[in-house]
Amino acid sequence: MENNLALQLSHATELAAIAAARAAGFGDKMAADRAAVKAMRSFFNQVDFKGRVVIGEGERDKAPMLFIGEKLGTGKGLEVDIAVDPLENTNATASLGGRAITVLAAAEKEGLFHAPDMYMNKLVVGPEAGGKIDIKAPAKKNLELIAKSLERKIDDLVVVILDRARNEKLIAEVRQAGARVKLIPDGDLLPGIAVAMRGSGVHALMGIGAAPEGVMTAAGIRCLKGEMQASFWPKNSQEEQRLIKMGGKLNKVYTAEELASGKNIIFCATGVTNGDLLTGVRFFGGGARTHSLVANTISGKIRFIDTTHVFNKKQIEYRI
Repeated sequence: MENNLALQLSHATELAAIAAARAAGFGDKMAADRAAVKAMRSFFNQVDFKGRVVIGEGERDKAPMLFIGEKLGTGKGLEVDIAVDPLENTNATASLGGRAITVLAAAEKEGLFHAPDMYMNKLVVGPEAGGKIDIKAPAKKNLELIAKSLERKIDDLVVVILDRARNEKLIAEVRQAGARVKLIPDGDLLPGIAVAMRGSGVHALMGIGAAPEGVMTAAGIRCLKGEMQASFWPKNSQEEQRLIKMGGKLNKVYTAEELASGKNIIFCATGVTNGDLLTGVRFFGGGARTHSLVANTISGKIRFIDTTHVFNKKQIEYRI
């Protein structure tokens, strides 16, 4: 895929972020999600490409969504598979809390795993620990390996884990090993990307979160040269059968290269509300500023882009 497609797709997350931010703070997460979906779909359909949604957020909770199999774009140009979450962390958006983002990953056709909407156990680290971790090993062993790769002690490490009952045992193990735990209430996608960035203050992501977000994390990790290992975590026999039907394997440890196998990977995220990596949308008279992360395997570059959007009169009147 051409380099400029990454910038075009990042504009989709920017517009979705602006729309979601306009609807933020009113206590209605569905309204914010709908606004983001509408803005993203509208822009996608102006881009010259043959897009296909392979992962669409919203199936589990009946939220507004870009649905799996949906065709996007003008139908001209490259065939592109897209994994998308028009608004991750809807609860935070509703309350103007932190770390809400709009996010997508893209690759050439068949370049992204069609993950079912279920849970996934994840272990994500930066480039230095690549080839050294093992998701099946005890948490303490992985922490020792990560610390050694970073030339640190375990008590220097910060591990991001979703604050969920299913992760309680892991949280206790990590703390007992001596590492600090950064608990997050929602949204483990961008924290998973952050562990591959020097200076982010986090050194690993561990625990069970959503599988669709896991594929998007894998795409971002591919761009940042980190490492990810993951295995699906079905809750019942129905989910097991669904996983098998969609081509997944029980008890298999997947790598980032298997979840996001494409040669040409694009990852884009834009802040809706303020977070650790991205600043939220800031409105001013007649416009807004957005802050985005754009990365791709084509150029090997990672960009933080601060964009000023000047609205036209109609956009101002109708409060996009």
